[in-house]
Amino acid sequence: MPRLFDPLRLRDVTLRNRLAMAPMCQYSAGPDGRATDWHLMHLGARAAGGVGLVITEATAVEARGRISPQDVGLWDDGQVEPLRRVAALVRAQGAAFGVQLAHAGRKASTFRPWANSSGAAGRDDGGWEDVVGPTLSAFSSLTHRPEPLDVEGIGAVTRAFAEAAARADDAGADVVEVHAAHGYLLHSFLSPLVNTRTDAYGGSFEGRTRMLREVTTAVRAAWPEAKPLLVRLSATDWVEGGWDDDDTVRLASVLRELGVDLIDCSSGGAVPGAAVPVGPGYQVRFAERVRREAGIASGAVGAIVDPHQADRVVQEGRADLVLLGKALLRDPHWALHAAETLGEGAKHRWPVAYGWAVG
Repeated sequence: MPRLFDPLRLRDVTLRNRLAMAPMCQYSAGPDGRATDWHLMHLGARAAGGVGLVITEATAVEARGRISPQDVGLWDDGQVEPLRRVAALVRAQGAAFGVQLAHAGRKASTFRPWANSSGAAGRDDGGWEDVVGPTLSAFSSLTHRPEPLDVEGIGAVTRAFAEAAARADDAGADVVEVHAAHGYLLHSFLSPLVNTRTDAYGGSFEGRTRMLREVTTAVRAAWPEAKPLLVRLSATDWVEGGWDDDDTVRLASVLRELGVDLIDCSSGGAVPGAAVPVGPGYQVRFAERVRREAGIASGAVGAIVDPHQADRVVQEGRADLVLLGKALLRDPHWALHAAETLGEGAKHRWPVAYGWAVG
């Protein structure tokens, strides 16, 4: 029997199935970081399409922590109401609503992908120059050179994560995810390729993981005990001498003790030019190691496009949750089509307003 459409309980939240919409930047927020009608339509459509959990794009905890000037944020109370509208629509369609809390760090203030320019966005383009990171090292020659965060600055960012988590709760989110992957601020502290600090936030595994541990503790304290907390990690930098899957398993065990409920296993992004062996399900093995060796639920993401492939991930105990990205951009109803393919269509019906087009 298929397992992809089994419910998944995380604390007091039960997902209707093992499918989630992965966070994907839309670069379509207003200039004040507020979600727009685009987000209402985009996220609501995937909930109506049958997934169990819909997660927002990387939602900045500080204005300077946006990837682009068009990113959504939760650093201000005025940003809560637009997300509350999205949460209400997503939940009305039967899905849980999640918010990914993020800080872009040294990758901040860049142009959105379809702009006529690339690299660092200047003030005339709506960008900013107070970009921060673990060290003075820029991500590339095209991005802003960051200022290293001092201990006081690290504390301020940690508080910003916690305050954004409280706003996510106010907006009606069922789940929050801390983004510690893809070369953004928290991942840049984890990776020895980037973090060459010699203070308490660098050097050893304990030093390089300290900021994420402090952020996780602060978010867990600000986030309701009954609601699950996820962390997205880049399981490997794909570069020799970088962060790797052994580090990820070790960190996942620590995060479990800090109250994290699921590790969302992605990879890469710390440095440019890494050779990533992209292929069907190429990151599933990281989710499998985390689940089996760290004793915590895991999510698999990356080039999972076929319903049978996705179901095998759950059937074989390699992950508890399958996160879809591009597949859901191509087909908002991927989950409903998958249910039909796997013989589960009777349990997962299309929205009644679409009834005359299916069946």
